[in-house]
Amino acid sequence: MKHVYTSIIPMRWGDMDAMGHVNNTVYFRYLEQARIEWYAFIGREKNAGMETVVVNAHCSFMVALTYPGEIEVRTYAGSPGRTSFEILQEIRRTDDPDTVYARGGARVVWVDRSTGKSSPLPDTVREMITA
Repeated sequence: MKHVYTSIIPMRWGDMDAMGHVNNTVYFRYLEQARIEWYAFIGREKNAGMETVVVNAHCSFMVALTYPGEIEVRTYAGSPGRTSFEILQEIRRTDDPDTVYARGGARVVWVDRSTGKSSPLPDTVREMITA
């Protein structure tokens, strides 16, 4: 896996649940936010009419996150297939960067928006993932 992006996201008080820690569903929002920031960073708009679609998402919770604080989401890209690639991510606190609080990610498929069908990964994306 190749490290491709790191995102810093503040935890919000509203992210907490009745148990006093960040709700499990919010972790998926953190992963999504980091993934979308990475897409903007690599210039997804250069591939007009193309999008990624999540076909599988997962998250394993290691240590409970509690407010207040900021998290760091490290995003890694896996070996690309013809139309898809794996994104793996680690969530850490910025004040405790050596501890992995959660691991997650998604398999995404490159899709042509006009047809709704999968499309080969653009060479620029393939090169960025494998470089």
